Amino acid sequence: MEQTIILQTERLFLREMNMDDFDALYKVLADRDIMQHYPYTFDEKRVRDWIERNMNRYHKDGFGLWAVCLKDTGEMIGDCGLTLQNIDGEMLPEIGYHIRADHQRKGYAKEAAAAVRDWAFSSTNYPALYSYCKYTNVGSYKTAESIGMHFEKEYTDPENKITHVSVLFR
Repeated sequence: MEQTIILQTERLFLREMNMDDFDALYKVLADRDIMQHYPYTFDEKRVRDWIERNMNRYHKDGFGLWAVCLKDTGEMIGDCGLTLQNIDGEMLPEIGYHIRADHQRKGYAKEAAAAVRDWAFSSTNYPALYSYCKYTNVGSYKTAESIGMHFEKEYTDPENKITHVSVLFR
């Protein structure tokens, strides 16, 4: 399947994901340790739905979560991108990321998220970008802070109990 590369960084390229990415993405989203702050660990159907939802976002919104791939091998190690998410009752542009366990703590999430941040500010008119996660997901909000975001608020919700929100204004 033809790959549309959206962004490139020093070590990574981000491209549209497709169903050929199922096995690679399953290694990320079905990992209990990676998804410990999520309401559930993904099964095969949820991973397929995740890919399909993002493929639909590319057509509808012009963006979504993209496959994060190593430049030197082409291997997909996670996802990162921009999606519209319901954050405390508002649909807001959110930078999200998931990186496979054996590639965490190497700066890949920060590198990919910074590229998405720059792309979003140059390719959209959104006045601010957000990241949100369960309040216990320190790694996720530290990654958001590493690309210039800062704490905006926490709010209660049924999925996360408390959701932590970071923001970066244009």
